[in-house]
Amino acid sequence: MKHQLVLGLALCICLSCGEKQGNETYVADSVQATSLLGKDLTIPERSEAQAKRLNDNLAEAQENFDKEATEMNTIWLGRRHAYLYDYKKAIAVFTEGIAAYPNSHKLYRHRGHRYISVRQFDKAIADYEKAYELMPKDQMDIEPDGSPNKLNIPLSNTQFNILYHYGLAHYLKGDFEKAEAIYKECLDYSDNPDLIVATTDWLYMTLRRQGKEDEAAQLLTTIDGTMEIIENDSYLKRLMMYKGKASPDDLLQATGDDVALSLATQGYGVGNWYLYQNDTTKAREIFQNVLNGSSWSAFGYIASEVDFANLR
Repeated sequence: MKHQLVLGLALCICLSCGEKQGNETYVADSVQATSLLGKDLTIPERSEAQAKRLNDNLAEAQENFDKEATEMNTIWLGRRHAYLYDYKKAIAVFTEGIAAYPNSHKLYRHRGHRYISVRQFDKAIADYEKAYELMPKDQMDIEPDGSPNKLNIPLSNTQFNILYHYGLAHYLKGDFEKAEAIYKECLDYSDNPDLIVATTDWLYMTLRRQGKEDEAAQLLTTIDGTMEIIENDSYLKRLMMYKGKASPDDLLQATGDDVALSLATQGYGVGNWYLYQNDTTKAREIFQNVLNGSSWSAFGYIASEVDFANLR
């Protein structure tokens, strides 16, 4: 039997939007995916303030889309559903958008991201292959943030995001050779310290998984603990740990606005560190700690799931 939630602004901890479709109220399935370990992945609860903000944003996106179903309005409608963990609806919106705008590398980029969220890695790879084929490669197009950082400065570009997620999908599938080539190209679109540490981190792990320790060590020489990071500090902390400048225990003491996300991100790095020491027992323990958290769509959580399943 499906677990379902009838959701709307009246619910103080609602987690998706009870939008009207004709005379019917949209019903979101609370189970959005199944983990690689067979666990139902459900829409988490949020505070009244968080839910109101996210639902208000969704209502605005729906209104804009209803007025004019442009490519950008379609993207924002799908993104707003995704921020409410309603990935099934987001994928449906992006799919309808691709039917209307078949040459939109941006729609493929966003749908591919949410295929990763729901553990459909092959579909994500197919979307990113198409996005990469369609994207202009001689420029960097700033991608607006759905959740602005503390300085309200968008840091990423569409080309970066396509390659970053494309590499991740291959990493999660265990195809490290392909992931390596993609991450190296992604560095060409990493034009600020935040993007550099994010790409370098995943490239480092990809190299280590292939036994390329010397190349991975050389990569770390480009990283400095004084780099001015706005939002990707968890990646910098992981890299500093790999450099021997921070301890694994330091990374397990996560702080910040989203502790659950930080623990997932930093915890996965710690689990990896123990794998590099050939301590699979400790690595499995750390991955399990990550999986006990709530940020199941975080990349560190998903990667922990993959590695825990492999170790099991």
